[in-house]
Amino acid sequence: MSAAAPASPVRMREVVDALRRGTVPHAGLDLLAVGLDRFETALDDDLAATARGGAAFHAIRGEYGSGKTFFARWLAERAKRAGLATAEVQISETETPLHRLETVYRRLTERLTTATHQPSALRAVVDSWFYTLEEEVLDAGETDEEDEAALATAVDALMERRLADVARTTPAFAAALRGYRRAVAAGDGATAEALIAWLGGQKSVAASARRSAGVRGDLDHFAALGFLQGLLTVLRDCGHPGLLLVLDEIETLQRVRGDVREKGLNALRQLLDEIDAGRFPGLFLVITGTPAFYDGQQGVRRLPPLAQRLATDFTTDPRFDSPRAVQLRLPGFDLPQLGALGRTVRDVYARIARNPDRVTQRVDDAYLTKLARAVTGGLGGKVGVAPRVFLRKLVADVLDRVDEFEDFDPHTHYALTITSSELTETERNAAASGDAGAVELELP
Repeated sequence: MSAAAPASPVRMREVVDALRRGTVPHAGLDLLAVGLDRFETALDDDLAATARGGAAFHAIRGEYGSGKTFFARWLAERAKRAGLATAEVQISETETPLHRLETVYRRLTERLTTATHQPSALRAVVDSWFYTLEEEVLDAGETDEEDEAALATAVDALMERRLADVARTTPAFAAALRGYRRAVAAGDGATAEALIAWLGGQKSVAASARRSAGVRGDLDHFAALGFLQGLLTVLRDCGHPGLLLVLDEIETLQRVRGDVREKGLNALRQLLDEIDAGRFPGLFLVITGTPAFYDGQQGVRRLPPLAQRLATDFTTDPRFDSPRAVQLRLPGFDLPQLGALGRTVRDVYARIARNPDRVTQRVDDAYLTKLARAVTGGLGGKVGVAPRVFLRKLVADVLDRVDEFEDFDPHTHYALTITSSELTETERNAAASGDAGAVELELP
C-alpha cells in the first residue's frame, strides 16, 4: 500500500466543510481516522490480494454512530491509493432494493470512481480500456498505426478474447461495447452516450441505439452479475486491478415486507456464492449493518445458509477481535475517543484557519472534553450517537466563531443548544431520554 498523500489545504477544507454540514467527508478521511489502525494491515492484505486477481469480503458491524460509513469511505480511499476503483451504494427499500441486482448494478456504475475520475467514471474507464487495447495491438508490431481498418479489426479481435468468458454468459455486454466503439469511430456522440448508459444499466435508452449494437431490452436481475463480471474485466485491463463495492445500510432489509426481505437476503447469499466460486476476480465486497441485522430474527438469521457464512464469534473481549474475520466489529466511541477525535479536528482546522494560534489556545483540550460531555449529555448520555452532532457543533458553532471573532471565547460566550430539528431520528430518540433543550457547559 502506498503512503497517503500529504494533506493539502484543499483536502483539509473539504473535510471541515463536510463536518460543518454534519456529513461524512468523501475524501481526506485519513486525517480523521481514530482507532482504525488495528484494521490497516489486514485490510491492506485484502486489497493486495484483490489487486492480484483474488476476491475479498467483509461485513462491517456497528450501532448507529459507530462509524460504519466513515470506515467504508476510509477503506475506499485506501483502495484508490492501491489502484482499485470504488463504488458506494446505499441500500434502500425504494431507491435501491437489494433483491433487484440490476438496480444495485446501476447505482454501482453511477457511483463508480477512481483516483483520477469522480462518479460516474464509467465512460472514462471504457475509453481508457479501448485506448489500452489499441496500445497493446500496436506494441505487438503486427498492425500499422496508419491502417485504421486493420487496427480496428485487431482491436475488435483482442476485445473478443478479453471478454470471452463474459460473452459466454452475457453476450449483450460485449455487443454494447462493440457498438459503442463503432459509434465513437463514426462520430455519433448520441449513440455512444446511449450505449454507455445502457452498459451502466440505465433504463429508457433509445431503441435506435440499442438496435445499432444488436442488443435488446433493459438489464435484468440475472444479467446484472454478468455485467459486473464484464466491468471487472474492463477495469483490470485499463489499469484498475479491482473494484471495492460497498453496500451500505443493508440493515434496511429488516423494515421491508417479508417476501422482499427473503429475496434480498437470497440475493446477498447468491453474490457471496459467486465470489467464492471465483466468478468475480478483483472484487472486494463490503456490507455494513447493525448488530440487529446480523443477529436478529428479521435479518440474516432468516436465511440459515447466509447466517452460517457470516457467523463470527463476538463473545470475547473486543480488544481481541480478529481484523481478518468475516464480520468486523466497530465498538463505537467512548468519551476519551470522542475527545481525541475533537483534538484531531481542531488541529486540522487550525492548519487552514486565519488565526491558528487563537484556535488552538481557546479551544484547548480541556474545553473539548467539556464539549464532548455536554453533547453526550444532550443525547441521553449515549456516546455512540454523539460524534456527528459533536463535530458539527465543534466546527460550526465553536471553531468558526473563534477564528472569525477576536473577542469570542467559547468558555464565556457559548452555551450548547441541541434542537430536535437538527437531529436524525436515532439522535432524537437518544435525546428524548435526556434533556433535549439547551445544555450549558459547566464552567469552573
